[in-house]
Amino acid sequence: MTRSPEHRRPGGSKQLVEGEFLFTDEDFRRISAMLHADAGIALPETKATLVYSRLAKRLRALGLSSFRDYCALLGERSGAGERQTMMAALTTNVTRFFREPHHFDHLESKILPKLVERAKAGGRVRIWSAGCSNGQEPYSIALTVLSLMPDAADHDVRILASDIDPNMVAEGRHGAYRDDIVAPIPLEVRRRWMTPMDGGKSWSVCEQMRQLVSFRELNLIGIWPMKGPFDVIFCRNTVIYFEEDTQSKVWSRFAPLLADDGALYIGHSERLTGSAASQFVNDGLTTYRKSDGGRA
Repeated sequence: MTRSPEHRRPGGSKQLVEGEFLFTDEDFRRISAMLHADAGIALPETKATLVYSRLAKRLRALGLSSFRDYCALLGERSGAGERQTMMAALTTNVTRFFREPHHFDHLESKILPKLVERAKAGGRVRIWSAGCSNGQEPYSIALTVLSLMPDAADHDVRILASDIDPNMVAEGRHGAYRDDIVAPIPLEVRRRWMTPMDGGKSWSVCEQMRQLVSFRELNLIGIWPMKGPFDVIFCRNTVIYFEEDTQSKVWSRFAPLLADDGALYIGHSERLTGSAASQFVNDGLTTYRKSDGGRA
């Protein structure tokens, strides 16, 4: 029987979403607490419908009859794999090639020229795309590098692409995208650095791009094994899903990993908070450089 949103269990919990499965405020709190503990993502109760729609598919696949049973599975040791699947299902992966193009204009005109000179002289260049989703951001960075240094893969230039979602990491490593997805890439650039597939219905990144980008699973609220220093860090539209205190902690962890005068690019609706606010100076729209006070 389909219950109304006001249906209450004997214990007093309230059903939040009307649908195939009973989904109460207690279920939502348990799922929200797990996601917060595992990924730092804060889910307000206004997201209940989104949580229900994304996880109802998992209940069907697992043959479960209620979210209460699903939460019980997630809490068991044997449910660790499903907990990872749940986190991937609830993680937003909105991305596109050359999203927020002013960042790539800044990278190309103000940051990369000196880095290219260093690389040509035998120096090391490192860039990090933190929260890379399915690879469109790090490959956009790679294309920007290749526009100034076509042989970058033959030098010590590397881009680290990290994401918490293993499915996104796998897609990035695969490096193939539909024709409509690569539309923001100028056709002449596409033809030089990508290979058409399926009669032009999709495109695969070239070997030079693959050599530049390394994909890794990484939880931004977990342990960071990288030592740095990075010359550039992109972390855009990722920490917005964290609570303010968690956001501040993540921002503060970037400064020690950035080289002197290194660049940090953040999302259009994000702002540096906490100790990081004094460690960086503004260098453009949601663009920052590590200041003297931010040097490790």
